[in-house]
Amino acid sequence: MPALNWKPFIYGGMASIVAEFGTFPLDLTKTRLQVQGQSHCMEVRYRGMFHALLRIGREEGIKALYSGISPALLRQASYGTIKIGTYNTLKKLFVSRPEDETMVINVFCGVVSGVLSSSLANPTDVLKIRMQAQGSLMQGSMMANFMNIYQTEGTRGLWRGVIPTAQRAAIVVGVELPVYDITKKHLIGSGLMGDTILTHFVSSFACGLAGALASNPVDVVRTRMMNQRVLAGSPLYRGTLDGVMQTWRGEGFFALYKGFWPNWLRLGPWNIIFFITFEQLKKLPL
Repeated sequence: MPALNWKPFIYGGMASIVAEFGTFPLDLTKTRLQVQGQSHCMEVRYRGMFHALLRIGREEGIKALYSGISPALLRQASYGTIKIGTYNTLKKLFVSRPEDETMVINVFCGVVSGVLSSSLANPTDVLKIRMQAQGSLMQGSMMANFMNIYQTEGTRGLWRGVIPTAQRAAIVVGVELPVYDITKKHLIGSGLMGDTILTHFVSSFACGLAGALASNPVDVVRTRMMNQRVLAGSPLYRGTLDGVMQTWRGEGFFALYKGFWPNWLRLGPWNIIFFITFEQLKKLPL
């Protein structure tokens, strides 16, 4: 069994933080668009991504575009570190050389690493989404809001939506990382490109599009489940499938793709920034 390599863990976390900070306003608009139509958010305030960006900036201030940035960066420091480190470690258990990797192996490693990392980081995701969706309604520090969720909703509140979060992560990571690796492998192996920033750009663009198409329906339901508060009575959605069906019946099929453009326009740049940063960190002489 090969010795554990710490570099993918550290570099994965660092690159995730850089990518998250650079694309966070797009993630916030995606969240606001997705919670529109939910029972307590019936007012349609935003007509699209750019309208949402402008309206939030005008009515709530530029600072509001970074509502929830603290738990988001904390999430990436944990989620990104575990995800990339686990993915690369698992791959080395199956094959010793990158040339021997297959799509099946990479998808399996991506699914496992996505489920593990997202489950552990779920409390930071809950707080991030609530701060994004509710904006100025959530006052106080990050730790104070963590404690408020725990005191009013218990431990379950911090892990609310963990199942759809893990399902989404399994889809996103199980699609994005293998697509990136296989695209990069074929571009270099075919002789079309070398191991350059352009190759990393093309590969990360492809994996961002694939990830957005595959994950958006689960992402809509996950966002709504995390945003709902259950202080009395039963939750609006009993699970991912129930959430998908209720959204489909109540708002139509394309409601499952609410926030797709900001989702893709975020995942695209996020992956480009992440993989270019990650690949450059890998070249450090450490």
